[in-house]
Amino acid sequence: MKYAKNIMETIGNTPLVKLNKVTTDIDALVLAKVETFNPGNSVKDRMALKMIEDAEADGRLKPGGTIIEGTSGNTGMGLALAAIVKGYQLVCVINDKQSKEKMDILRAMGAEVVVTPTNVSADDPRSYYSVARKL
Repeated sequence: MKYAKNIMETIGNTPLVKLNKVTTDIDALVLAKVETFNPGNSVKDRMALKMIEDAEADGRLKPGGTIIEGTSGNTGMGLALAAIVKGYQLVCVINDKQSKEKMDILRAMGAEVVVTPTNVSADDPRSYYSVARKL
């Protein structure tokens, strides 16, 4: 029986599906990669895992370390999945425009969620960019 050792092994192993109707006039095989089949339902899962692997490889992220990300949600979801499996703490800095459900999911996945105001400029110390850098 084939199975994944952990959820991280499923990232990027999403199916290719033949497009039939939209390609009837095209003399070629056209496939779509179904990235919503990633565990976090997003192509951002792949990017989040790569960010962590790169930070581990160059020594910026040590075992048991903390990841801090300014996110609008999908990258945070991917980071949360990887953080759980790899044993990292995750702090997601998110603006107050994001849905309560998105924040609740991040929290349920073990992330600390820091909410910042939307109605400030990017260089304001209260912006999610500034808060993430400060943390």
